[in-house]
Amino acid sequence: MGALTLRVITPEEIVLDVQTASIQVPATDGGVGILPRHAPMVAALGVGQLDWRGDAGKKESMFIAGGFAEVRDDTVRVVTEASERPEDIDIERARKAAERARGRLKEVAHDRQAVIDALRAEFSLRRALMRIRVAGQKR
Repeated sequence: MGALTLRVITPEEIVLDVQTASIQVPATDGGVGILPRHAPMVAALGVGQLDWRGDAGKKESMFIAGGFAEVRDDTVRVVTEASERPEDIDIERARKAAERARGRLKEVAHDRQAVIDALRAEFSLRRALMRIRVAGQKR
């Protein structure tokens, strides 16, 4: 079986450029596994955990903040607003962000601005909790 090239790209930089045997992306409608010779595709990604097999088949992971994945010619490009490796995640900061988001969700009134604020808080909570989850796997 061949290899895949995985590139994770944010607006600031190419965060990751590795060879791997398999990739799992958090598509908006569920996880998608990608192996060499995968059919070309583009998938919308949710906030979640990107997994791949590193050296000697060891599972590697990183947090991604949504975006999309393109598969073409054994290359998977993940374009995302933000991504972090588990060791780079500030767990305390993520916990505080989760607490703030939960607090905002509890305070929501039934007006339009409050609903928008609640949606933003919910998204912030999902990002913070996923960061905590990804970071916790490496510690």
